[in-house]
Amino acid sequence: MKETNKLYTVALVAALVCLAVVLGMLAMGYRTEVGPFCILFFILLAIGVRKFPAIKGFSYTISIFAAVTVAMFYPAYFVELNGFQLKTLIVPLLQIIMFGMGTAMSLNDFAGVIKMPKAVMVGLICQFSIMPGIGFILANVFDFPPEIAAGIILIGSAPSGLASNVMSYLANANLALSVTITAIATLLAPVMTPLLMKLLAGEFVAVDVWAMMWDIVKMVIIPIGAGLLFNKLLSGKAKWLDDAMPLVSMIGIAFIITIITAAGRDSLLAIGLVLILVAFIHNTCGYLLGYWFSRLVGLDERSCRTVAIEVGMQNGGLASAIALQMGKVATVGLAPAIFGPLMNITGSSLATWWRGKPIKEEVDEKKDVVKEKKITT
Repeated sequence: MKETNKLYTVALVAALVCLAVVLGMLAMGYRTEVGPFCILFFILLAIGVRKFPAIKGFSYTISIFAAVTVAMFYPAYFVELNGFQLKTLIVPLLQIIMFGMGTAMSLNDFAGVIKMPKAVMVGLICQFSIMPGIGFILANVFDFPPEIAAGIILIGSAPSGLASNVMSYLANANLALSVTITAIATLLAPVMTPLLMKLLAGEFVAVDVWAMMWDIVKMVIIPIGAGLLFNKLLSGKAKWLDDAMPLVSMIGIAFIITIITAAGRDSLLAIGLVLILVAFIHNTCGYLLGYWFSRLVGLDERSCRTVAIEVGMQNGGLASAIALQMGKVATVGLAPAIFGPLMNITGSSLATWWRGKPIKEEVDEKKDVVKEKKITT
């Protein structure tokens, strides 16, 4: 344990040294030469933050930043390999990730619709209204090029993903509700996402609703169905696969983001900072509006937290794959690629803050129990 902590400390110190070198080189005008030091900074930082339990969860997100930095400085390595276009791997990778999602689910995950119909309905309504609406407003307010604007609406029109379930667990929220909303929203995606894109993004890009529906069925519904069937028939008989799928999913998401970053590097250099700002506004508005709408309709605190996270965190991998199927991964795919890492940072931060914040209803219940005991004694 001591040796591990020492390694983390050394990594942090080395990361700071790399950062100092980067800043020094930039001050002297060496912009293109800082690439290796930037990459090394993020890699070392990803290792170093594991020293602190409160922020070790950011290690994966920082690793994605390292991968994105590689793609920004050396894009040619992630565009094609010996004539093979690497972007063709995006859909198969997403299908593997969705299969993994299916293996982690069961039909019981859909039972929440019966057990807590109001909370599920509120979550789904917020999911497919708040984020697409905010995306449409931001795309028009910031006057992005049409295909970039369509990408902002696309990420808002996507369902939530597995990351929202993890954050709900960390936030001490209603995990069962989170899993149910994710499952139902994902099943509704073949209908809702194309329709929302046609309605809100039709002025920016051509949207073939039926083709998009079929693409989502192939990329999401069929792999998840296969995963559910696998879980039903072989549950517990392939433990190695259960253990491997989370890691495979993490690597797959990182690789998808890296490929899209490389493909859209020129566009990112032109509008990257503004797009990051828009993604941040989009993401945080999802949390805020999802939470307060849930409070307004009378959901309990745990459920309000869950809906907020489900609304704010979208399935960036699915949005990226849809952009690829549209033939516009280097433009429409940029907003999902930026949104993915960013939502993990904001989601982790929000979940950590909520985890340390007591649930008011539960505190009041404990007080009432204590009062009753005093009265009876």
